[in-house]
Amino acid sequence: MELSGTVLWGDDFEPVQGTLVVEDGEILRLDEERVDSDDIVVPAFVNAHTHTGDSIAKEAGRGLSLEELVAPPDGLKHRLLREADRADLVAAMRRSLSYMADTGTTTHLEFREGGVEGVRAIREAGEGVDVESVVFGRGDPDVLDVADGYGASGAGDGEFGSQRTAAREAGKPFAIHAGEVDASDINPALDLDPDLLVHMVHAESLHLDRVEDSEIPVAVCPRSNLVTGVGLPPVSDLVDRTTVALGTDNVFLNSPSMFREMAYTAKCCDVGAVDVLRMATTAGAELLDANYGTIEAGREARLFVLDGDSDNLAGYRDAVRAVVRRAGAADVKRVVSP
Repeated sequence: MELSGTVLWGDDFEPVQGTLVVEDGEILRLDEERVDSDDIVVPAFVNAHTHTGDSIAKEAGRGLSLEELVAPPDGLKHRLLREADRADLVAAMRRSLSYMADTGTTTHLEFREGGVEGVRAIREAGEGVDVESVVFGRGDPDVLDVADGYGASGAGDGEFGSQRTAAREAGKPFAIHAGEVDASDINPALDLDPDLLVHMVHAESLHLDRVEDSEIPVAVCPRSNLVTGVGLPPVSDLVDRTTVALGTDNVFLNSPSMFREMAYTAKCCDVGAVDVLRMATTAGAELLDANYGTIEAGREARLFVLDGDSDNLAGYRDAVRAVVRRAGAADVKRVVSP
C-alpha cells in the first residue's frame, strides 16, 4: 500500500511531502518526493478514556450535577444502564464504536460498568467493528478474568485495595478517576500506585510532584469537565510533568470525536498543537506500550487520511494546526488499521 500527500512524520509530526509505503500492516519507509496529492496522513487516534455504555442516553440529564449524572450506584447513568435492555445497550455501543472507527480512532480505553457481563457486552458490541477496545472493568476483582485492566470510579467511592492487588497479581493495569470534583480523592488515589489517573482537574502542586516522581500518566477529558461544570484540568502543567493522553469520556455527555476534543483542548487549555496531537495519538499508545501512535519505519500502520483540499481544509498553512484545530469527521477520506 502507498499513501501519498503530506505525511506527519515522527515524534514531532514533521509535515513531509512524499509517499508512505506500508506492507503487511507495517510502515516500511517514507519516500520524500513531490506528489500530486493534497492528502494529509496522520497517526490514528487513541481515545484514552471512554464510557460507551451510556450511548443509550445521549444528551440525557440536562441541569444535573456531576454527582447526579454519574456517581455510583444511583447516578442517572447507572440507573439508565440498569434499566437498559441488553440488546439495545450492545447496539448503542456498536454505533459509537463505528463512529470512532470511521473518524480515525483505531483504539480506545473503555471504562466499562457492569462487571463481567459489562465487559462481555462491549466485546460483543465491537465484533466486526474495526476499532480495538482495551477494556477496564469495574466491580468485583473477578472482572479481571475477562477485562484488560481495572478501572475504578474514584477513591471517594470506596476502598479499592483488593482490586489494586488483584490487578497487580494478574499483571494488568489499574486505573482510577481522581480530582474531578475536588482535590480530596487525589492523594488516596495516588496511594494506590495506579498505572493511570483520569481527569486530575483539581491537581495541586503536591499532586503534580507526586505524579512526576511516580511517573504516572494522566488521561484528561476537557470537554467533559466543561459540560459537568467542574473546571478545566491544568493540561500545560501536566504535560510538563508526565505523559498526558486525551479522552472523550461519557458518550451521553459528548460525542467520541477526537477532532472536537483536540480543537477544544488546543483553544482552551494553553497547550500547543503538536502537544495536543501527541496527546491524541502517541501518548495513548504509550499507555498501552503499543507500537503505533507515530508514523515511523517499523511502526504498526494505524493511520488515517484527511482530504487537505476539502472545503474545510483547503488553503491551510500549518498542517498540524489544521489537523488539531480545524479538521473534522467530514474531512476523513480513509482509515488504515491492520
